[in-house]
Amino acid sequence: MTPRPTEILRITQGSFEYIYDAFDLLVAQGLVPDDPDTESRLVVAVGFSAPPEKQRDDPRLRGWVGPTETIFGKPWDKGHFIAHTIGGAVEGIEANVFVQRRDLNRGWSEEGRRFRALEKYCGTHPGTFCFSRPIYLDGTSRPAWLEYGLLTAEGELRVEVFDNRG
Repeated sequence: MTPRPTEILRITQGSFEYIYDAFDLLVAQGLVPDDPDTESRLVVAVGFSAPPEKQRDDPRLRGWVGPTETIFGKPWDKGHFIAHTIGGAVEGIEANVFVQRRDLNRGWSEEGRRFRALEKYCGTHPGTFCFSRPIYLDGTSRPAWLEYGLLTAEGELRVEVFDNRG
């Protein structure tokens, strides 16, 4: 596999930092040719859980790329790398949004319940260090797996990897 050129952006929103590979900026600057199989995408989101600063911007999320089921199909949601309930946001650039398995996002499967339990821990323990790291199989922005981790109040590092393939 040929290494992909990168333009790394560091975006701070609230108590989280989003490290973003902005391939589209390289194309816009004429530094690389456009490639329909390569998309800008998140590398990692990291920070400390906190109550949301603003009300969730549902209209903006609904408008991101269009109607979810029409664009992606019924098994998919527009998920957040960092949940809104712990300080994640959708503002201006949608670096915190990705196509996520609906049963994982909503806690409808065993794996989804484990995923939601990690998010819930962060929500009930403000100031928890946590991260979300997508793992990709190709040049698209849809992760095949999602690594999610947190550091408990007792100092235990909890990390799980969740399958996001259809």
